[in-house]
Amino acid sequence: MKTIEVVAAIIRKGDKIFATQRGYGEWKGWWEFPGGKMEVGESAEDALVREIREELSTDISVDKFLCTVEYDYPQFHLTMHCYMCSLLSEVLHLNEHEAASWLGVTEFDSVEWLPADNQLLFFIERELGFFGLKD
Repeated sequence: MKTIEVVAAIIRKGDKIFATQRGYGEWKGWWEFPGGKMEVGESAEDALVREIREELSTDISVDKFLCTVEYDYPQFHLTMHCYMCSLLSEVLHLNEHEAASWLGVTEFDSVEWLPADNQLLFFIERELGFFGLKD
């Protein structure tokens, strides 16, 4: 099975996390954390900064490695390196996504997450100090 290696930005502002809704492809309408494929010879952090510039026309600080999620989609295996990030500019523009939202932990269940991104929610809740506090 083909493996695709990607990076994801968990952009935090206070107790909210930035989520985006896919605007294309088989998973159109599902929610995810922004990011994308790494290029050959590119570090995960550099890929993340580049992808966020391309997708959101903004700059981020890559603050901390959170986890790597491994997930088998029907057509490929996904390896997703996830990082806690913060915005260096308040200006965001959706270049590829249909919608976006700042979600608190208790709002995570209000959107339909891509399967791999759904596996990440536990780690985000723990990082934000909300583990076990959700209803």
